[in-house]
Amino acid sequence: MPPNPSHPEMSAEHGTKTRGEEMLALRKARMAAAPPFLKGGFRPFFFGGAAWAVGALLLWLLAFLGAAELPSAFDALSWHRHEMLFGFVGAVVAGFLLTAIPNWTGRLPIAGAPLAALAGLWLAARAALLCSGEIGIGIAATLDIGFYLTLAFVAAREVLAAKNRNLPIVMLVLLFAIANAVDYAAVTGAIADSEAGFRGGIGLIVLMISLIGGRIVPSFTRNWMNKHGIEGRLPEQPGRFDILTLAMTALAVATWVLMPESSVTGAALALAGLFQAVRLWRWRGWRTLRDPLVMILHIGYAWIPAGLLLLASSILGAAIPRTAAIHALTAGAMATMILAVMTRASLGHTGRELKANPATVAIFVLVTLGAILRVGAPLRLVDYRAGLELAGACWGAAFLLFLVAYARVLFGSRR
Repeated sequence: MPPNPSHPEMSAEHGTKTRGEEMLALRKARMAAAPPFLKGGFRPFFFGGAAWAVGALLLWLLAFLGAAELPSAFDALSWHRHEMLFGFVGAVVAGFLLTAIPNWTGRLPIAGAPLAALAGLWLAARAALLCSGEIGIGIAATLDIGFYLTLAFVAAREVLAAKNRNLPIVMLVLLFAIANAVDYAAVTGAIADSEAGFRGGIGLIVLMISLIGGRIVPSFTRNWMNKHGIEGRLPEQPGRFDILTLAMTALAVATWVLMPESSVTGAALALAGLFQAVRLWRWRGWRTLRDPLVMILHIGYAWIPAGLLLLASSILGAAIPRTAAIHALTAGAMATMILAVMTRASLGHTGRELKANPATVAIFVLVTLGAILRVGAPLRLVDYRAGLELAGACWGAAFLLFLVAYARVLFGSRR
């Protein structure tokens, strides 16, 4: 006779197993019924993030040039930096996390209606903040912070269920939600430091890139070198030096968030930048010039030590505008690593060959040129206004080209 789950002598273990089987069956059904666009977190969030990068940049440039007035409760500059960080970058973080977790845990991905609901929450937050001058900032804050709290909950549930080691990355997402909340508090005048949440968000993304990039960059580099018979010392998996570099970077950015003008902060950032530069050198990225998909990872990561060292120099009294350092970390490291990961993951998770076609190479060239110009403009390496406009055009064109070149990949079925 088959076991009766309702019988009092049935074990709790059997009941739990039955619920697990039901959840697994439900996820399989959602995967089967979902359109391709909702079968992986990278699809809606990579597309939405790239689209918002272009749209938010265009709105900011119109406001900057005086051609439009944003209907947000945030002033134009505060809105721009919030949406570039907590809107655009946050979307890609969500897409990466929801795509990586099934690989980490062996569990089925979030798909179908739950994925659509999460993407819809992100989109509603973007619309609410843009129109917050009309509907009030409270709605925008609730939706925006709620999105990251929901993302952290979903990610933690999956990681804890599988007893996976990547809980620290989930904790960074939770801290990112807190930084988002602090940014809202700053805009409303609830706290005196108007940039605390913004600095916190940047610092957390730098840590995410350092943590995740420290795994994937040497791994992909080593695999490529092995595949092509490149002789010599290969990049190693993260070891003690990498742990020390991460610890120093975490300490430096935490100090920057709390004491942005302190000479102690400048020294900590300089030391972290030097260790990050050595870490990058140990990966021997110059040997991957033949493969743009690998090389761009090294270029993107190089903006981390560059940004930290520029920021340290600015704090310690060098004639370097703070905005140059900030954009080395944002327009440089974040945008470049985002496009490097989005292109590679979109190809790999849809069964396509990991090869950069001409459009992909053009994306990498445009984002790199845009970052150089955006950092160079405040340093007066180029005419300031012309540099800003050309940087915005290159940077926006990179993400627009991603949308055009990868729409079929993100909306289509696996090969």
